[in-house]
Amino acid sequence: MRFEELLDQVGGFGPFQLWNVALLALPRVLLPMHFLLPIFLAAVPAHRCALPGAPANLSPQDAWLEAHLPREPDGTLSSCLYFTHSQALPNTTFWGAGQSPEQMEGEPSTAPCPQGWDYDRSEFSSTIATEWDLVCEQKGLNKATSTFFFAGVLVGAVAFGYLSDRFGRRRLLLVAYVSSLGLGLASAASVSYIMFVITRTLTGTALAGFTIIVMPLEMEWLDVGHRTVAGVLSGTFWTVGVMLLALVGYLIRDWRWLLLAVTLPCAPGILSLWWVPESARWLLTQGRVEEAHRYLLRCARLNGRPVGEDGLSQEALNKVAAQERVVQRPSYLDLFRTPRLRHISLCCMVVWFGVNFSYYGLSLDISGLGLNVYQTQLLFGAVELPSKLLVYLLVRHAGRRLTQAGTLLGTALALGISLLVTSEMGAWSTALAVIGKGFSEAAFTTAYLFTSELYPTVLRQTGMGLTSLVGRLGGSLAPLAALLDGIWLSLPKLAYGGIVLLAACTALLLPETRQAQLPETIQDVERSAPSRLQEEEMPMKQVQD
Repeated sequence: MRFEELLDQVGGFGPFQLWNVALLALPRVLLPMHFLLPIFLAAVPAHRCALPGAPANLSPQDAWLEAHLPREPDGTLSSCLYFTHSQALPNTTFWGAGQSPEQMEGEPSTAPCPQGWDYDRSEFSSTIATEWDLVCEQKGLNKATSTFFFAGVLVGAVAFGYLSDRFGRRRLLLVAYVSSLGLGLASAASVSYIMFVITRTLTGTALAGFTIIVMPLEMEWLDVGHRTVAGVLSGTFWTVGVMLLALVGYLIRDWRWLLLAVTLPCAPGILSLWWVPESARWLLTQGRVEEAHRYLLRCARLNGRPVGEDGLSQEALNKVAAQERVVQRPSYLDLFRTPRLRHISLCCMVVWFGVNFSYYGLSLDISGLGLNVYQTQLLFGAVELPSKLLVYLLVRHAGRRLTQAGTLLGTALALGISLLVTSEMGAWSTALAVIGKGFSEAAFTTAYLFTSELYPTVLRQTGMGLTSLVGRLGGSLAPLAALLDGIWLSLPKLAYGGIVLLAACTALLLPETRQAQLPETIQDVERSAPSRLQEEEMPMKQVQD
């Protein structure tokens, strides 16, 4: 007897599973609000050197500024330099828009801002960039906050993946909630850039628990036929978080209060864990039959299945536990010991790197689209809804593998075509950015569903931890890749597109999992050759039809 047979008795999809998905919705909403928070938290408003004796309410066209600030090659006043000696203005067209000081004879001397900067606070009252002057020579430190955060997520993915396979999903989810709440509050109270970076990095480590635990905990209570529905529904909560961030960012313009607003919901999340069930699959692999029996009975009761106290016999549960029990503790080395599992792990690592690298590269760079930051964020969130519908239809009819490869290819094409669009074609640039974001989100949703079905129960969390680790490495490098525009303006998009194209090709090397039972042990994975998976799909389809 396998666990699927037990699940058939108690109900593989019903009120119990829907209640579980609803309880686990909050982490999915909070994740994008934290991951994409730098869009508002680290925004850099217009700024110029703080100059002594400057008149109040200066405009960029003011003649006084012309006398004290040099112009950039594009004709705008410099944000990072000032004249060491104020310049006389023979006319109002001093250094025409097409000229720079370097092109003039007797070049005036300039220097970096000595007394900080004055910021335009019409859009943001406070960001970390204005708090600690992370502009000009220090702008790399501003981008680095996202890199440090995703580095923390990377470390957390490894830790939570291993620990949740060893100590259980529910217990580690509590750890993630409590630590995210405490460290988020500490970040909001930071008194220095160093303190902020440290607490924010540790917050990323804690939030990694949500990314690793939530999806598998939902999947392990679902039958084969409803995993797609639940996976896409769970992904929709992520989209809600993306759109909600635009609203919260619009209403709260101070970075400390904004950080508090996206952190405090962890408190009710801690209380909700009272009703979240532990994975019965995992309990049986650990030989904890009594606890699994209790949760299975609760599932049957909520789903209205007529299973009495003796309906799930101890003997049947013991047989399932004996088949699935883990003899030794899970290890990351187990993902590479056997040939088929090693092939899956290596391919998933490439896919997850490409998915994260392109998604966060597109999501965190929202400049130059002709919209303000709030409109762009809302638009990027709205386009994710049809992406979820696309994923739902494709994974059911085309399968997981082709959907994963196709959505990644769509992202690569959108990025590639955008390289051919000139700056004058603003509408096309916006449309391609939105299309690329939609395909990127579709690839992200598919990756969670696909990967959770590829790994066996005994190593599912460990496998998700490894792939998430590599994925977050891609996420941490994405903000730094944006700095490549200093070498060549199109280089960041070229990097994003090239990596995601490689990931699309790699996805085609993975086995299909549509309509396949979740593997329980390493032996199940090694036995499930591609031909066998196809043979198993046909009778399952006939049963469903």
